Amino acid sequence: MNIPATAFSVSSTLPERCVIVINQTLSAGHAANAAAVLALTLGQRHPGLVGGALTDGDNRAHPGLIPIGISVLVADSQTLSQLHETVLNDDEMDGVIFPVEGQQTTDYAAFQQAVATVPTGSLQLLGIALAGKKKVVRKLTGKLGLLS
Repeated sequence: MNIPATAFSVSSTLPERCVIVINQTLSAGHAANAAAVLALTLGQRHPGLVGGALTDGDNRAHPGLIPIGISVLVADSQTLSQLHETVLNDDEMDGVIFPVEGQQTTDYAAFQQAVATVPTGSLQLLGIALAGKKKVVRKLTGKLGLLS
């Protein structure tokens, strides 16, 4: 099934909490890559998460950063799948997934084609970014450990 890009609209509600959950089996480099990819897409989907510009002591402006922070946590594959299922069924939560195929090629078209052959419930996730109400996100991720 082809889902139009408009199905993934940007939320008008500013999330209160954002977390990125990375597959605990990833090496440090692959975990950093997955977190960066997820954070970039989450920021694009929620431009209001970017805070005001920063000005240093020499009066130079720097781009703003996220004022609510992003925790980077770890989980096993089953937990990542459960989080994905929860996001799919919760209209008040936003989620961005990073399937395993994303680190198997540097060709985005090949990545898209590979993902297109995998049913939603069979996607193997390297990570997921969650954004939503503080209480809901904490309930889903509160027992997960920090990436170390």
